[in-house]
Amino acid sequence: MVRLVAAQSSCRQHAPSSDGWPGQMSAPRTAYVHIPFCHRRCFYCDFAVVPLGDKAGGGGGPGSASIDSYLEQLHAEIALSPKGPPLATVYIGGGTPSLLTPEQIHALLNRLCRQFGVQAGAEITLEMDPASFDQHDLQALIAAGINRVSLGGQSFDDGVLETLGRRHRSDALMQCCRWLAQACHEGELRSWSLDLIRNLPNQTLEGWCEQLEQALAVAAPHLSIYDLQVEPGTVFAWRQQRGELPLPDDDLAADLMASTSQRLRRAGFCRYEISNYARPGHASRHNRVYWSGAGWWGFGLGATSAPWGERLARPRTREAYGLWLTDQHQAVHPSLHRQSAAALPLDDRLLVGLRRHEGVHLLDQARACGWDERSCNRYLPALERRWTKALQQRLLLQEGGRWRLSDPEGMALSNQVLVELMCWWESLPADVVRSPSP
Repeated sequence: MVRLVAAQSSCRQHAPSSDGWPGQMSAPRTAYVHIPFCHRRCFYCDFAVVPLGDKAGGGGGPGSASIDSYLEQLHAEIALSPKGPPLATVYIGGGTPSLLTPEQIHALLNRLCRQFGVQAGAEITLEMDPASFDQHDLQALIAAGINRVSLGGQSFDDGVLETLGRRHRSDALMQCCRWLAQACHEGELRSWSLDLIRNLPNQTLEGWCEQLEQALAVAAPHLSIYDLQVEPGTVFAWRQQRGELPLPDDDLAADLMASTSQRLRRAGFCRYEISNYARPGHASRHNRVYWSGAGWWGFGLGATSAPWGERLARPRTREAYGLWLTDQHQAVHPSLHRQSAAALPLDDRLLVGLRRHEGVHLLDQARACGWDERSCNRYLPALERRWTKALQQRLLLQEGGRWRLSDPEGMALSNQVLVELMCWWESLPADVVRSPSP
């Protein structure tokens, strides 16, 4: 930790001021870095990952040459990026980033620091897999600059973990939770989060409630709870095609979500976004950037960036990513330059904003996109009319000019609200979508 703070101080002296960044979007202060390597591909996973085997690691063991080669590419991509103001959040995800050594993580953070600077007090998160580290590794990663951990637990049930194709088991998960809780209690970590997956094959309400109780027992201050999505090309998709994946029906899925919200609310958690719950002071600053409509940097295979409003997805294979990076050496993609700065389209702002507990203020969002009063008065009432049924069903709540999904009903059935939003957007004249002024 001390080493990174020292690096922050030197980097911040040379970091450009945000005052000099024009455009409708503020300069990005967030970076996502993708580490694609993992031990094995889980049965539900369609992420851009590179499985290296159960014995892989970044310290000279199996797969280390692949990791070293990729890190060279990653450092090069970061170095090609236009300069920007100091970063307020960094998120290293994957894959299994904790396969890297603490020295490799430290070097990566220093590369970001040299390119952008890192604010004092920045939130620096590392995704970790319970099967990839011990307490000594955790302490070394904290010393390298990590101050928040996202732990991919997924379940405390060994049978479920086996069904998911996970490498770890519940005893390892419990031990990792104890290490993280201790580090947080002693002030070495600012926070940590636990991932759980819901709506799994053969899941029951009673079984899910037991999972929640165990999550509360390990004192995780932040929980990310994701509903299973069966993605094409995964083992689960193959099993589903064969009729071998008995998933909860819609009624049970709604009960699972309702029980989650009710139990965590009683335990003092706030549902600040559809999939994220936190105790006071532990909401992920990085997560909130995505849902606020602000810009972010993205680096690495399969990563998406949107520093100035336009999204850019990098290739999802090593070979294609290497070729793309070669092209970047010739000319950096226009979306990464501040000259391309433009406000996010209104539909994007509303789609991501409705995921948040506080929802969206329609008029404020439209004005932020450049809509004048005439456009607002002409087109926004049509969206409000489309949302009338959801309002009557209490899926949506209206408080002044602000609209938000109710919890848990509205968040469970958010697609009904979002479909109406998209139908409204597609009904607008093309010139209005491009430029709101008629």
